[in-house]
Parts: sequence; structure tokens; C-alpha cells
Amino acid sequence: MTSSTPPPASDHDLAVWLAEQAGAALLEVRTQGLEGKALKDAGDLASHELLMRLLSEVRPGDAVLSEEGADDHVRLSSERVWIVDPLDGTREFSEPPRDDWAVHVALWQGGDLVAGAVAQPALGETFSTAAPRAVPERAEGPIRIAVSRSRPPEFVKALAEEVGAELVPMGSAGVKVMSVVRDLTDVYVHAGGQYEWDSAAPVVVARAAGLHTSRADGAELDYNRENPWLPDLLVARPEFAGTVAAFVTRWWDEHGQD
Repeated sequence: MTSSTPPPASDHDLAVWLAEQAGAALLEVRTQGLEGKALKDAGDLASHELLMRLLSEVRPGDAVLSEEGADDHVRLSSERVWIVDPLDGTREFSEPPRDDWAVHVALWQGGDLVAGAVAQPALGETFSTAAPRAVPERAEGPIRIAVSRSRPPEFVKALAEEVGAELVPMGSAGVKVMSVVRDLTDVYVHAGGQYEWDSAAPVVVARAAGLHTSRADGAELDYNRENPWLPDLLVARPEFAGTVAAFVTRWWDEHGQD
């Protein structure tokens, strides 16, 4: 069920509204008694179909790139493209009461990301460019690096050893990026596999909060490309970005990028 509140006119506010509408639908799916793959599939479908319907109604002239949709490449000749991940962290979503899953909604326009929202429905929080968070001052202590709770990559373990960092395991990519925004961690660095929808909304929200965002080696991020594969990402407090990017560059030189 969607809200009776009319959609806002601003793209920033619309991203929030869309992410929260999808988040409410996902919370409803979680109450239906489904488990495992059935719950994952139902969540993916419900959120994707809702986002596609709402976008077709409120922004009919815009293109959409969704993890769950077919890519007809119309977006490549479009001035405005919504990049969405209807359910980031499907595994965590299927394990109630976990809250480390998210909905991503981002807008690319004229060559760059311009607006976005990351909703964490089970947490009751939405992070967005409509109301950017001010990242709190960092407390004393070791650098905290967000990592996958099941598959932390070898280079991140090596990085942590070199800089004396603490690894903080958690779920979806969006949740890891938001953990830097929330000052739960200082760095999220990933390599080995992601797509544009995994990072677009988290990146534009993190930028609005004043964080560094780039490829893992410090190179520029580029969205709405013909191939949406964007396998690595670095989001960090600015004071740590150079150290992490330099380490990744050295690691790739010595070990390759696989």
C-alpha cells in the first residue's frame, strides 16, 4: 500500500518519498509469513514493481535503471536517469528482525548524480540529499572499516593490519556506506563486484554529508554507463581516503584486482 500523501515536486524530496514508499511495502512483505528464498523474491518484486509504477506516474519522461529490471539502454540517450536498488541486502531482509538492509533511489542528470536517498526501513531512518547529515566529529580510537559480515576481502584484512584498524561487519552496501555517514565507521572500501545501483544512492548521500567518494584506488566514479558494472568503491572520512586509496593501488599492483 502506498501513502495518500502526494509526491513532492523536488527531486531530493521525491527520492526520499520513493525510498520510503518502497520501504513500507517491504516491511509489509515481511509480515506475510514467508521465509528464505520466497521472502527474498517477494521483497525484490514488490519493491521493484512499486518503484517502477511510481516513477512512471511522477516522472514519466525519465529513464530508470533498476537491479530488478531489464536494461533497454534508453537511459544512455536520456538527460535524467533514476538508478534504483529496490532491495539492497536481500539476505539480511530475509532474516527478521535484522535491520541492515536498504532501499536505494538516486537521480543521475547531465553527467553526474544529483539527488538520492537511502532508506533503512527496519531502522526507521532515511538518509538523503534533501536533508544531508552532518558527520559528527570522530572520537579517538582505531580506524573503523565496514566490511561484509560473511565475505570480508583479503585486501581489507591486510589494510586493517597495516593501519591498525578495526573491522566492523554488517549487511548491505548501502548500510555500510551509511555507517560512515552515521559515524559508526570511518571507511567503507570494497572491490570484487558491484553494480551502479549498489552505490549510486549511497554515494550521492555520502557526498552531501561531506565524505570522500571514489573508486577504491581513488579514481573518479562514473554512472549511467553502457555497462553498469562498477566493481569497487571507497567512501571515507576525507582524512583517511588518501591512505586507503594508496594501499589499494599498491595491493592491486602486487596482487591484481581479482
